[in-house]
Amino acid sequence: MTMLDTNKKQPRARWLAGLALGALTISGTLSSAAHAETLQGALAKAYENNPTLTAARAGQRANDENVPIQKAGGLPDARAVVDYQENLVIPGNANVQPMRFLNVGGQVSVPIYQGGAVKNAVKAAKFRVEAGQADLRATEASIFSQTVGAYMDVIRDQAIVQLNQKNVSVLRTNLQATSDRFEIGDLTRTDVAQSQARLALAEGDLRTAESNLIASREAYIRLVGDAPVDLEQPPQLPNLPATAEDAVAIALTNNPDIEAANQLVNASRADIGVARAGRMPKLSAVGGAGYANNLNSIADGSIGRQNVTTNVQTGLSLSIPIFQGGRPAAQVRQAQSRNSQSIEAYVETERGVIAQTRGAYAAWQANERIIAATEQAVSANALSLEGVRAENSVGTRSILDILNAEQEYLNTQVQLVSARRNSYVAAFSVLAAMGKAEARDLGIEGGALYDPEVNYKRVKGKIFDWDDDPKPQQVATDTRAVPAADASVPAGDPLNPQ
Repeated sequence: MTMLDTNKKQPRARWLAGLALGALTISGTLSSAAHAETLQGALAKAYENNPTLTAARAGQRANDENVPIQKAGGLPDARAVVDYQENLVIPGNANVQPMRFLNVGGQVSVPIYQGGAVKNAVKAAKFRVEAGQADLRATEASIFSQTVGAYMDVIRDQAIVQLNQKNVSVLRTNLQATSDRFEIGDLTRTDVAQSQARLALAEGDLRTAESNLIASREAYIRLVGDAPVDLEQPPQLPNLPATAEDAVAIALTNNPDIEAANQLVNASRADIGVARAGRMPKLSAVGGAGYANNLNSIADGSIGRQNVTTNVQTGLSLSIPIFQGGRPAAQVRQAQSRNSQSIEAYVETERGVIAQTRGAYAAWQANERIIAATEQAVSANALSLEGVRAENSVGTRSILDILNAEQEYLNTQVQLVSARRNSYVAAFSVLAAMGKAEARDLGIEGGALYDPEVNYKRVKGKIFDWDDDPKPQQVATDTRAVPAADASVPAGDPLNPQ
């Protein structure tokens, strides 16, 4: 064997060894489970600290207060009035005008009949409380859906960064081997240029993947309030329907948007009764007492004048509307139109839920099929890449063939991790549309779940005018202390995480 043959054999052996090394899956283990974050843990943090959700709870507490506000219209109204006056200049023709006087009076009004206004207003407020509770459920499901999406985005983008890092490493090995073969005249400058170009593109793709990973981590921080650290693979989702029809049937019964729309129909129907009360008689029992003291500013013995007087009255007050310019009828027609509007809004909401449920189910099923097909494509492209490399070693394939095969392999791997993400998010969207993606359904870890009914029961019967709540305090955590996200990724196989 000549020296030239020996020199040719050594670079070729190094090149083939480098290709084989680049084809190996990156090994390693994930961080200790004690430091890993689970999907359930992420949902628990969002449930406790997400500002959109905590604000929605505060809004619902404000909504609860409409019931005691409307009830107050049917309760007694008692008030006292105190007047003190100094007469600085008394007219010369005044008949025994006091220099000063003090009046103290009290009045009580007890509604007896309000034409049904109070009853219907309370009823409407209660329906709106139930609608608000359903809206709170919908907000909870929306935040959970976003959190699941952000969680899966981080896992997907970590895998894509790992795949691109591996691809860059392989292409660097290719370029070095191609350069070595060019030095001994085994390849052309074109082969080197093709390897250089493909490496440059791969490095650009890696930078893009890293940027996407940082954006996904920041989105996670915004929703959860904490940085994503060593995210574990999510568990299988429970109670997924067998068919789209099954999903729709459950959604029509449990979806919180439909429940809220239905309660708003009921509330708007009660509003018609409130409007009709505007043309009905109103009867109240009234009583009052007064005390007047001229503070000894009238001389003793003045005819017909005393320094101190008192009075007490009681009776009934009846108000009978006779003509109000058509206002009551207009208000009734307005309430009826709003009731009609809410009925149509219910139909629109129902249509939307049906479309959302069917669409999410179709997306879930499609991505399940995409996963199966893409897994086969990944295996086929791995074999293809191995074959192209072997054929190149005997001169029947070019460097460009290898580069194209590597790119096809990378593309299918990226498609696989994306399809897995899309399938999981779509499946969770199916549960959300069915009304089965709330804390009570998912077994959220931590303390007791927030129950809006507790606050409603607390306030619905309160009648004391000074019964305030404590000063409002921030509930959601801020993220100023959370470090900025980076593009670091854990070691491991991106397609087969532990």
